[in-house]
Amino acid sequence: MTKPQKSKPSIAAISEELKLTRAAYHLAAEMSQFKAGFLARISHELRSPLNSLIGLHQLIISDLCESPEEEREFIEQAHASALKLVGLIDEVLNVSRTEYGTNRLDIQPLQLAEVLSQVYDLTHLQAANRNHRLTIETPSPDIFVLADPRWLRQVLLNLVDTPLKYMEPINVQVSVHLDPATEYVNIWVEDERPAEALTEPIDLLKTISEDKEPLPVNEDFTLSPGLSLMMSQTILELMKGRLEVIAVPSDEENSKFTNIQCSIPLCTKEVFDTES
Repeated sequence: MTKPQKSKPSIAAISEELKLTRAAYHLAAEMSQFKAGFLARISHELRSPLNSLIGLHQLIISDLCESPEEEREFIEQAHASALKLVGLIDEVLNVSRTEYGTNRLDIQPLQLAEVLSQVYDLTHLQAANRNHRLTIETPSPDIFVLADPRWLRQVLLNLVDTPLKYMEPINVQVSVHLDPATEYVNIWVEDERPAEALTEPIDLLKTISEDKEPLPVNEDFTLSPGLSLMMSQTILELMKGRLEVIAVPSDEENSKFTNIQCSIPLCTKEVFDTES
């Protein structure tokens, strides 16, 4: 009896699979490269608010203000830039202090549905303002994880907020997948992009310029996607969790998903009852 032959994947299917593999590789490589060059990247990013401060002070010192009112306005802008710079430094220092044990983690049983509800409340307006479609799955109220409440919320906010910064409208989906065998819950943050966007390397960090030209001023003074991912990865590891970047195809023919998986230890019923 002749065995039925398995159909071979088409060249187009193999090509799409290769694109997805390349995208996942570049995302993982960027995160690895970023962690290796942490100090260089921090210095690079802090130059943006510093440039703003220096530029405003130069205008004032050089008497280029047209009136006392304009000079006061520049001083107020410089003060605001200084506060934002301190905020950026504090974010980095908080992670570093936690990593080295100065700041202790408050690991406790958390209801995952409540944490994700808080994340939705903090992000859905931003998504609506940029015409993004944000969907955050509500998991079973019986699912509890072991984590620090403040840091878990911050990590999930970072992961959801990063794709929401794209200017073009996209779909962002957050879903929950239990893995009882490993006693972890996997939280997927998927952002939809056109297929052609995944054919080129995705540069989360951007190459640090070696020239001496000043950096353009970033008025938002927000952390780069690479820095946010690295900080999230560090905190998750301290909470016995993991952060992985995966690329998987969507159901639509002409789109793909970039999938970031956040894995958190499940809280067993015994632990939860004890803590309660």
